[in-house]
Amino acid sequence: MKTTVSLIKADIGSSPGHVRVYEPLMEKAEELLDKAKDENVIIDFVVFNAGDDTELLMTHEKGTNSEEIHKLSWDTFMELAQEAKKIGLYGAGQDLLKDVFTGNIKGMGPGIAELEFEERPAEPIVVFAMDKTEPGAFNYPIFQMFANPFNTAGLVIDPKLHPGFEFSVMDIYKAKFLELSCPEDMYDLLALIGAPGQYVVKYINSKNSQLGKAAAISTDKLALVAGKYVGKDDPVAVIRGQSGFPAIGEIVEAFTLGHMVSGWMRGSHRGPIMPVSLEYSQCVRFDGPPRVVGLGFQLKNGELKGGVDLFDDPSFDRTRERVNEIADYIRSHGPFEPSRLPLSEMEYTTLPDVLKKFEDQFHD
Repeated sequence: MKTTVSLIKADIGSSPGHVRVYEPLMEKAEELLDKAKDENVIIDFVVFNAGDDTELLMTHEKGTNSEEIHKLSWDTFMELAQEAKKIGLYGAGQDLLKDVFTGNIKGMGPGIAELEFEERPAEPIVVFAMDKTEPGAFNYPIFQMFANPFNTAGLVIDPKLHPGFEFSVMDIYKAKFLELSCPEDMYDLLALIGAPGQYVVKYINSKNSQLGKAAAISTDKLALVAGKYVGKDDPVAVIRGQSGFPAIGEIVEAFTLGHMVSGWMRGSHRGPIMPVSLEYSQCVRFDGPPRVVGLGFQLKNGELKGGVDLFDDPSFDRTRERVNEIADYIRSHGPFEPSRLPLSEMEYTTLPDVLKKFEDQFHD
């Protein structure tokens, strides 16, 4: 059977401010998806949060871009947003940029990552969700997983991985794609995805046609859809592991640096991303630092088995210590770059409104 894994997220309201999803709203989402499961719309699901974002992980047999699955997600988010407004939660429905569902959730605000594939006898999958950052924040760890042999030993010693992978890169400003193969096109790939504000990895494909897609990442940039800053994009990713793909340990190893990303406070700063357990996904200090959570499952006939909170592990304690040190350093710059983003990346924030008063005051 072909199984589809859909991970769809939205900020539909949180408390206090942008810190954490209100628990009763997550319980409501579980009720709605449980009803959809009883009606055979989906096979299985997990509701979780990354900071102030509600994450809907669903499995089904309807393929990617299914109108039925996308409408289920949209209706769920809309109902949660209405409840959030009644309660008075902050940013209620801020990621829902349209009023009416038009058949596909893409371009409507929520982030989405979907993979359709033929299940192997044992099918490990990992899902990641980030908070307080942009889609390009996945560029570094995805490159580490699928192209860097210093991270993924299987690229050297496993004949199934040795041929490498194909990267589908999206120019998020032009909405165009380019396919690059690694290791052959590695330098060209890095020339692009080293600029994560414009070029974002959307899919990873195995060069073994029998395996198909290896990973999918959400690439929606909210500011480009809304025409103004309405919150950070907070991307998600679905990744297959083992037996022709990176091992689970190689996948999570890609997050040990605490790499620098754009976002953080008011979407206007750079900061290190911290891999954390679900318990600590809330973003508090300066609305951060940016966070990433990771859940691992075995998939069988569309059912999600044996869920593991992958960053709930003391082996990431040193990474978290490093992230806090980097956060101290970068925050000490205050409103100066490189703590604050360059003006080219502040175009869709509120800063242009502040600077308007000077437009006619510059002189020779």
